[in-house]
Amino acid sequence: MGKGRNIINTKIVFFGTPDYVVPILEALHKNFRFKDGSQIIAAVITQAPKPAGRKGELAYSAVDKWAYQKRIPVFYDMNKFLESGIESDLAILASFSLIIPQRVIDSFKKGILNIHPSLLPKFRGASPVQAAIALGKKETGVSIIKLDSLLDHGPIVCQFKEEIDENDTTETLRRRLFERSSQVLVELLPAYLEGKINLKEQDHKKATFCYEIKKDYAFIDPAILQATFKGQAFKGSNFRIQFMKNKEIKASPRNINNFIRAMNPWPCAWTEVKLQENGETKRLKIISSHLSDKNLVLDEVQLEGKNPVTWEQFKVGYPQNSLVS
Repeated sequence: MGKGRNIINTKIVFFGTPDYVVPILEALHKNFRFKDGSQIIAAVITQAPKPAGRKGELAYSAVDKWAYQKRIPVFYDMNKFLESGIESDLAILASFSLIIPQRVIDSFKKGILNIHPSLLPKFRGASPVQAAIALGKKETGVSIIKLDSLLDHGPIVCQFKEEIDENDTTETLRRRLFERSSQVLVELLPAYLEGKINLKEQDHKKATFCYEIKKDYAFIDPAILQATFKGQAFKGSNFRIQFMKNKEIKASPRNINNFIRAMNPWPCAWTEVKLQENGETKRLKIISSHLSDKNLVLDEVQLEGKNPVTWEQFKVGYPQNSLVS
């Protein structure tokens, strides 16, 4: 058995899909074993592969690939898992994105631990990292809760805080949060299994919510961008964060920069631009930006059907574009 591994007597099932949660699987695999040296992860439940690319080849999730390499059973259907007869007292869930039926929750004697990247009860829902960045928060964190039948509602097992850097995007912050979560989970899991952790009820009256993000939600009006390029807030209207039920914020350079950071890596903020006077309107993806003397400055953009380029390269290629004319 590997050096430093802890002995536990509980098989674990993992629910999750994207690549940024794989560190949690790695931490469980490296740090825990049964007494006989066998691995503790009994199965993973992840999203089924989907056709991708021009050839429509099946794309398997990062969790799926990891489990396949470790010869761990993979399930795409929760009912199939229940029918499999695999026994497990505990499940761990991270970015699974599907509602877990009560009968599945009840099948685990020690429950399901949900790793949620916010300081609950703030930002319950599908987009907590994006919400924290878009609102210009200076810190966020992770809550490990015991799952119940309501959305991100269960009692808190553990919480930790994490500072948000002014250059953080959803990509960088989310990876850091789940990397730290993997370390925290290793420390708390033995105590949780032994019943030594007192769970704390959330203050449900303070709950806030964020929802699934759609591509259209990442749109920024060209008039807003033109104002922020000059260091001004757009005076026509506030900016609405649609994945937070149209929460309104001032359309200032700083807030728009925060929103662009929040939309990276997906779906990426975007706007509409005419490449020349009386020309057709095309979609322009805004990949990254920064503030300079209170002005919003675009760094990298991508015109529909083209490769990403710097903003300066774009202006040279399309000097008559409507955003700078």
